[in-house]
Amino acid sequence: MKTLLVFLLLCHASSAVKHTLRYFLTGSSGVSAFPEFMGVMMVNDIQVAYCGGNTFGPKQDWGQTIVEKDPEQVQWYRYGCYEDKPYFFKEMISSLKQRFNQSEGVHILQFMSGCKWDDTTGQVTGYMQYGYDGEDFITLDLNTLTWIAPTPKAVITKQRWDTERGRNQYNERFIAQTCPQWLKTTLQYGEKTLLRTDRPSVSLLQKTPSSAVSCHATGFYPDRALMFWSKDGEEIHEGVEHGEMLPNHDGTFQMSVDLTVSSAEDWRRYHCVFQFDGTEDRIITKLDQAAIRTNRVKPQTLTVLIIPAVVCVGLVVMAASGYMVYQRRKDKRPPSPPESIAELSETLNPPT
Repeated sequence: MKTLLVFLLLCHASSAVKHTLRYFLTGSSGVSAFPEFMGVMMVNDIQVAYCGGNTFGPKQDWGQTIVEKDPEQVQWYRYGCYEDKPYFFKEMISSLKQRFNQSEGVHILQFMSGCKWDDTTGQVTGYMQYGYDGEDFITLDLNTLTWIAPTPKAVITKQRWDTERGRNQYNERFIAQTCPQWLKTTLQYGEKTLLRTDRPSVSLLQKTPSSAVSCHATGFYPDRALMFWSKDGEEIHEGVEHGEMLPNHDGTFQMSVDLTVSSAEDWRRYHCVFQFDGTEDRIITKLDQAAIRTNRVKPQTLTVLIIPAVVCVGLVVMAASGYMVYQRRKDKRPPSPPESIAELSETLNPPT
């Protein structure tokens, strides 16, 4: 059984680590207090640089290294942010508003492009596409170097852009060659941030005895990780619900996977497995009822709390009853004689 579990984990670890470099450019029309054009560069989903309005620069401390050591890349960003793309986006939005018969209102044009590099196999994949008002508008097919129009209103653009062979070839070279090269150098500059690995803290949680057991991992980095439940060394899907991966305030991540299991089953057959994508770094947590953390009050604990409370209430009642008896007896007792002439005078002549 243990051999099967190890084999399963090695199968999950056989996938390679993949790094990404992505560009997001946004142009807008009719949006006040928002730049007409802005751009963001992200590596492994971490924002590295940005531009918008009259602002351009790195978002990370180590991003300054790109400015100092890679002037070609910086020049490409500056040209795209201040000369080429802002003008192109403005003209394209104006053209699309006429084509869609739009005169006023808010309109957004987005450009998304990037590459993914497998640092084990060396495989590079990429994409380039445009979206308009929240929907896909046109996408470049890197195999045929032609554009795909998912909407009839994009056909005109497709026909015109398909004839621009030189531009399409440049886009293909950028995605297949330039983008992965810049990705590799950026990974070197930001190695301590982009290539670090923080292991998570893994806990078993359960709300009630009848609810699902949640395997929760938090404090890990990067976010390229997976969690699953296994039974007898085999990954299971029935009764399993995967939660969403969420960011923590310190830049790390958290995620959980729930398992619904009968109390009559042998829980020792179940394990929660956490693993970073493409590595053998994994954490295996056995499903143990004694290790489950919960906020419910156990019956024996509740009894221990109730007994002192009852005794305390009883003592209070007894004290109150004794005080009332004392007061009644005190009221029936004859008053003590005055000890001095002054007291006697006060008694007979109380102040007005």
